[in-house]
Amino acid sequence: MWHTRKITTQVLVNKDDPAFKNPTKPVGPYYTKEEADRMTKESGSVFAEDARGRGWRKVVASPTPLVILNKKTIEKIAREGQIVIAVGGGGIPVFKVAPNKLQGIDAVIDKDLASSILASQINADKFFILTDVPKVCVDYNTPKEKALDRMTIAEAKNYLAEGQFPDGSMGPKIKAAIHFVENSGKDTIITKTTMLGIDNGGTRITIV
Repeated sequence: MWHTRKITTQVLVNKDDPAFKNPTKPVGPYYTKEEADRMTKESGSVFAEDARGRGWRKVVASPTPLVILNKKTIEKIAREGQIVIAVGGGGIPVFKVAPNKLQGIDAVIDKDLASSILASQINADKFFILTDVPKVCVDYNTPKEKALDRMTIAEAKNYLAEGQFPDGSMGPKIKAAIHFVENSGKDTIITKTTMLGIDNGGTRITIV
């Protein structure tokens, strides 16, 4: 019988990561311009106007995750046959203030990249990224749209450079897939939940 365990996951980041100088991830509710200006004066928080004109939201940095600090516990529980839910929302960002002391920091970590790092650090056999499409496509939503059964990390990098996978869409998932394949030598599969276990289901990203 399968058991599910949820683990609140701490993720180590570098407090000097350049991302902290350019916060971009919106969090929390919407405010008026006057409310946002007041809170900036009071707390130093950074706000940005929503692209759809719904108001102003606080924005925080999205630093690169370095180490999943709960990785040994997660690997042990997973190898005991339990289903582990970890790095929820990208995990809790922390940094070292002393050799054995951590401190939280205001940030949001990309959940796909954090999951990829966790998978590689616990020696996962395979990495699945679940999304709302059955396969990764190039020329998406155009007459030339083509679904990909497989691509190497070199091809994935070329597609990224061409702008095929935007940051607000498939880009973070492709970057996470590349990270796992490069660091483990094993495959990543991107697909939707209903395609799991189906032969040739999803897009397989491989080392070569």
